Amino acid sequence: MTFSVGVAIAANEPDAATTLQKPEAFESIQDERERSVALFNEMGKVLTHPRCVACHPAGDSPLQGMALQKHEPPVVRGQGGMGAPGMRCMTCHGQENVAFSSGEGSIPGHPRWHLAPREQAWEGKSLASICEQLKDQERSHKTLEELQKHNASDTLVGWGWNPGEGRIPVPGTQEIFGNLTRAWIDTGAACPEG
Repeated sequence: MTFSVGVAIAANEPDAATTLQKPEAFESIQDERERSVALFNEMGKVLTHPRCVACHPAGDSPLQGMALQKHEPPVVRGQGGMGAPGMRCMTCHGQENVAFSSGEGSIPGHPRWHLAPREQAWEGKSLASICEQLKDQERSHKTLEELQKHNASDTLVGWGWNPGEGRIPVPGTQEIFGNLTRAWIDTGAACPEG
């Protein structure tokens, strides 16, 4: 197998999809609306990552893996997004991630493991649609300030960066994601078109 020098160098650089730029990277964009859209597009690397979409499904079942396949064993949303009686999320998902004894994977866990409300489903939606949804308090159940706090410090959101053995974390860090959210709000919370 041969590679050109340019390709070999590029292969050693961090993949843009696995990194998250800090808000400062967008300061050179003079038009505030354009900067706001660029900030949200960067946030979109997290919002549309399989770690996040899996618990923001369009249907009544969570998704799993990078390919977002249906959850096994088959489970349903149930009351409050916590599963059906007799098969609640916490039946399998404990307070924290639990590594398999083989060391080749884990069962994800968090004290508040649950699906997002139906109104917060992102699966199959464009980034523009997700943006409008987040700004709509009827669907997001949050003001923009509450959304910023949620993105910056909610430990269930933070699970995406610490998903346990065998899972690819979302790009960047929760701190950067929270800072991007703050900068997006401060520049007018503009949404991409489309």
